[in-house]
Amino acid sequence: MNAGPSDDIIGRAYFSGLNIMKQALLVCTGNICRTPMAEALLRRVFAEAGLSDSVEVSSAGTYGVEGGAASEGSVVAMNARDIDITAHRGRQLSRSMMQEADLVLVMAENHRTYIFHTWPQYLAKTFLLSEMAGDHADIADPIGLDQPAYDRTAEIIENYVRRGFPEIRRRLGV
Repeated sequence: MNAGPSDDIIGRAYFSGLNIMKQALLVCTGNICRTPMAEALLRRVFAEAGLSDSVEVSSAGTYGVEGGAASEGSVVAMNARDIDITAHRGRQLSRSMMQEADLVLVMAENHRTYIFHTWPQYLAKTFLLSEMAGDHADIADPIGLDQPAYDRTAEIIENYVRRGFPEIRRRLGV
């Protein structure tokens, strides 16, 4: 039996000692409030664990504001944690993103439902972020609310990322 192109790529990576990066994809609605914060916080936790070279973290929205900047409230909440997300630009969730992701973490059950109806074949790798920490809760969208709402949302996301990190690592195999 002939090896396919992907077998060749995997074989070359294995024999050359290259690491094939795992991909974690965070999904919310507009990709300008919750997931820019979650993406930055998860990247930070991977960096703290010395795993930045093993996992690529990205985000997108089910109704992504393509090219949109992170909301001011999210930027301020992350600045309070010494994280700059001003370079973030929103993206619309796509089939190729879903296909390439090894783990998809959604902010709310309606995002998982969207994925189920749009690309049911990827549901098995799609979880609420809160599920990684042993909970089953939506993270409310702070869009249009005051700064304290963004700060609370950032705190909730950071809590789930840190508590759920061992399970995230396990599911990614890193």
